[in-house]
Amino acid sequence: MKKLFGILFLFILASCSNDDPSIIETTLENENNFSISGSIQNGQNLKFYLESIDEQGTTTITETKSDGSGKFELEGSIPNFGLYQLRMGDAKDKIIPLTMVPDDHVKIKATFDNFALSPTIEGTKWSSLMTDYMKVYSVFHHAQSQLIKNPEALTNEELTEKFIAYKAPLDSFSIAAMNNDPSNAFNIVLSVAATPSPPSGFDGWDAKNLDLLEKVATAYERNYPNSPLTGKLSGQLYKIKLDYNEYVANNSGTRPAPEIALNNPDGEEIKLSSLQGKYVLIDFWASWCGPCRRENPNVVKLYHQYKNRGFTVFSVSLDDNVAAWKSAIEKDGLQWPNHVSDLLKWNSPLPQLYRFQGIPHTVLINKEGNIIGVGLRGKSLEQKLKEIFTK
Repeated sequence: MKKLFGILFLFILASCSNDDPSIIETTLENENNFSISGSIQNGQNLKFYLESIDEQGTTTITETKSDGSGKFELEGSIPNFGLYQLRMGDAKDKIIPLTMVPDDHVKIKATFDNFALSPTIEGTKWSSLMTDYMKVYSVFHHAQSQLIKNPEALTNEELTEKFIAYKAPLDSFSIAAMNNDPSNAFNIVLSVAATPSPPSGFDGWDAKNLDLLEKVATAYERNYPNSPLTGKLSGQLYKIKLDYNEYVANNSGTRPAPEIALNNPDGEEIKLSSLQGKYVLIDFWASWCGPCRRENPNVVKLYHQYKNRGFTVFSVSLDDNVAAWKSAIEKDGLQWPNHVSDLLKWNSPLPQLYRFQGIPHTVLINKEGNIIGVGLRGKSLEQKLKEIFTK
């Protein structure tokens, strides 16, 4: 759940643990091109830091201290539109994301408790959107927090489903806002809502989001041409297009699965092509892979459910120890006959051939040997096989 939540603020919070930020001092008054003023109830005599964020971490631009009534003011200089955060004190959960542009004059009202969840932001072109977003985000955050505290003995898949349901209003708000005002600086935060993310990837993802991201990227190129964030957004869009085209190809049933011809534990060669005429789940796994072993009972269940209807499993192990490989097959009850390995672990050419970097990884192929699904496991695999065998 924490990994899923981190997607929301991928650019914002990824580097918040930097323990040794540098400080950029702004000494000449005429160099200042932004200001941030605030009034924080119960926030008296606290340090406030404005920090920029990039791949290297956070950099403190300027800092100040609130007075006895919780009021503070910051001034400084920023080179162009970028992603920043206002941090209150040393707590890592007292952070507000700010998508500031030169000549912004931000005004913040909040309480100590709601500082990071539902502040009121004014004074800039993007501030009203951020304020409205934070209200919706606050509702999601509360629901997510309760879900984590009280999982109700739910499985990981059920927890994920609930998380996605709780997040849906946040995504809907973000997508509508980006469509309404593509050039809004705060869209760099909202854009995460239109980006496919684990665990679902492109399953259920609306391809119209490509057009939306294109619209925002074009608006940014026009309004913030010199900002590194503009280049990153365009680069992200390009990668999503490539990945989506790959996803479409892998689900179209027109791409042949590359041949695999390896030995089984007894030293006899088995070819993937020998299984044509059946639906085959190519299951890349290993005895040393915990997630693989936890997924095995689901694969076993589905094998027994559909083995008499033209379905089988072709297990490809990334082991390098024959004894451990054999033991895991027996212990996990992997009763299908198709087990192969080159015993090269990650030195095997198969991860590159089948384009994966982690296991478990699955590729489902049809009777003609063409790929019709990639990365299916758990309920997604169960649902796919149900669709195939109930036609």
